[in-house]
Amino acid sequence: MNVMQKKSFSDIASILGRNSTALIGLVLVLLIVVTVIITPFFLDLFNLQSLMRDISLIGLVAIGQCLLLLIGELDLSVGTMASLAGIFGGLLMTKAGIDPYLSFVLGLLSGVALGTINGLLVTKLRLNSMVTTIGMQGVYYGITMVITKGKAITQIPDSIFFIGKGDIGTIPIPFIIVLIVVAVAVVFVTKTKTGRYIYAIGNSKPAAHILGIKVDNIRVLTFAIMGFLSALAGMLCLARLGSAQASIGTNWPMNSIAACVIGGVLLTGGVGSPIGSLIGAAIICVISNVIVLVGVDPYWQSAVSGIVVLIAIALPSVLSIVREKKKANIIAEKQ
Repeated sequence: MNVMQKKSFSDIASILGRNSTALIGLVLVLLIVVTVIITPFFLDLFNLQSLMRDISLIGLVAIGQCLLLLIGELDLSVGTMASLAGIFGGLLMTKAGIDPYLSFVLGLLSGVALGTINGLLVTKLRLNSMVTTIGMQGVYYGITMVITKGKAITQIPDSIFFIGKGDIGTIPIPFIIVLIVVAVAVVFVTKTKTGRYIYAIGNSKPAAHILGIKVDNIRVLTFAIMGFLSALAGMLCLARLGSAQASIGTNWPMNSIAACVIGGVLLTGGVGSPIGSLIGAAIICVISNVIVLVGVDPYWQSAVSGIVVLIAIALPSVLSIVREKKKANIIAEKQ
């Protein structure tokens, strides 16, 4: 490798190291290329549409989880909020006879209410968000089981299926929705005062208080947004499956957090981007998809997914170590 090639590689590594979103995007592209080489079935239109719908559900929850992690919080009740909102919306459609689209909106509002409850418990009682939402996960699941007796809500009106199963051209409606949501989220965190306050709170709550930021109000708002996005994922799942089930979203809490971490969001708060979280969700879904396509033993699926996730998480650290060693070598040469 000549000097120019080394310099070019070094420059690329430096850019990717500074921009975690670009790095994770590159990981996703490489993962897709490898997947296409491994199995040609990946590019089948039906498979791609199914994959995009899966990305949409995890992506929506991951975007909400990203906002929470940016302020140093998290929510482990996202799956049960989604299922409870779906059950509520489904009952309005089937039992109450309310217009399906109005029921869809009311289902979303129920998610806002659930998220707000989580936020108020964390802020007003000064509770740890992880412990609180673990408890609320049990509460919401219990309510769901009491309402449904463990049975799915069926006979959902066909008119609502378009939102979950429909396409515009070849692009599924849910995927278009998640792209709109991530665009709104990016504008929110980068172009509005509240969004900038979210980063400030994540970097230092005491400093944010000193600056006059209404920290608790923004924390509650962020939990409410998490509830809304969880409910949106739950309602899209209802429209996709044609039924509301208590079992949906069981793996969403961990997958959404993993997607955020893969996407460059720090668990300590203050660093990250909704775009990175969506890319992280895509990586997780592509891994799950290729595991199914190549027929990996189900008992190995979790292990394979975990290994790839760890590799994706480790890459930024590896590049950082490379940069530090390079700086140390330059300093040593000058001396």
